[in-house]
Formats: sequence, structure tokens, C-alpha cells
Amino acid sequence: MTAPGTDRSRSAARSRSALLRAATELFSERGYDRTTIREIGERAGVDAALIARHFGSKALLYVEVLRAEHGDIAPVDLLTEPRLREVAERTERRGPVPVLRVAVQPLSEAGAQDATRAALQARLVAPLRDRFAREGRDRPGLRADILVAAVSGVLLARHSGAFDDLADASVDEVVDVLMEMYGARAAGAASAGGLASGTTWAGAGAGPAGPDPSGP
Repeated sequence: MTAPGTDRSRSAARSRSALLRAATELFSERGYDRTTIREIGERAGVDAALIARHFGSKALLYVEVLRAEHGDIAPVDLLTEPRLREVAERTERRGPVPVLRVAVQPLSEAGAQDATRAALQARLVAPLRDRFAREGRDRPGLRADILVAAVSGVLLARHSGAFDDLADASVDEVVDVLMEMYGARAAGAASAGGLASGTTWAGAGAGPAGPDPSGP
């Protein structure tokens, strides 16, 4: 005979798994903002109030969705074109997700703020910081922060309605321009043996009298 506590544990695990699966599907189908907690519960076939019990909030549920999709393996950095494309395409499907939002604005919920910031650091900032450190760049942490902030801002701005050309561009076009602006500079600086202290990306590969033709 199965103990009552064991039955409850199995039921809780099934409910958690069903909510995680439903959230993954709905975030991909409808986007993060357009998916409600009630819809996740309905898709999962359980009480939506269980989201708070098992995950804490919708934002924390999204962090768990990311972890379930990608595991704990450290991703490659954003200056690798397939990785940048993956992030851009996911943002296109799911909209302004918490892990990018936290890059430009604090979240209102303290627990969600801490978890999404940790995910941002682990999945986007740390791989870039490690790359810059391996290449011998000065201030690798600052460089990684600036690049992640810039990419996050661009991807979020596609949904803001403030930039017509950015909103109308395809994901491929946005990725190509970002790689042209940042990837080419990084590759050029690395091949030149890194940047001297105080030198900016824009100055890498350009003479002292001329601007970098690849962009601001």
C-alpha cells in the first residue's frame, strides 16, 4: 500500500511537470506577455494557483522554462553568430522576456529580480566575459556588460514601437547588423592581439585620424 505522503509527492511532481510543459508551449506560441497564469493552469489541467506554490511567480516560472530547455551547460557567447541568432529568434517568438527586461529595468518582485539577473549573468554575460578574458582584453567584465546591455536593448526595442526600421526588419537582418557592428570588431581586435588599455571597440582597427566605418 502506498503511503499518503508518497502519493502527494507524486501528485505535486506531476503538477509541476505539467505546468512547466504548458508554460513552455504557451510562451513559444503566444509570447511571455500574452500568456496568463490562468491559461498556463488550464493548459496543464491543474489549478493555476499551484504556479505560486511550485515556482513563486510567472517570471520565476520562465527562468525554470529556460533551465529545462537548456540545462546547466554554459552556452557559447553572443559574438558567436548562431548563439546571437538563437537569442534573437527566441525573443521574437516570446517577446520581451524577463531575462532581457532585467538588463534594462529592475523587476518589481525581489525574488524574480534575483533569479532573472542570475540567469542573465550566467547565460549571456559570463560567456562573453570569459571570452574577452581569454583574448587578453582589458576590463572584460565591463565589455561583456556593455555588449549584453546593447543587444538586450536592441531586441527589446523591436517591440517598443519607437523604431520603425528596427521593427520592420527581419530577425536575420537584425542579427547581421549586430554581427557587423560588434562581431567584426571583436574578431579584428582579437587578431591584433587585443586592445590596449583605454582603447574602445570603435577604435580597434582604425587609425587615430579616422572613424570606424562599421558604425558608431
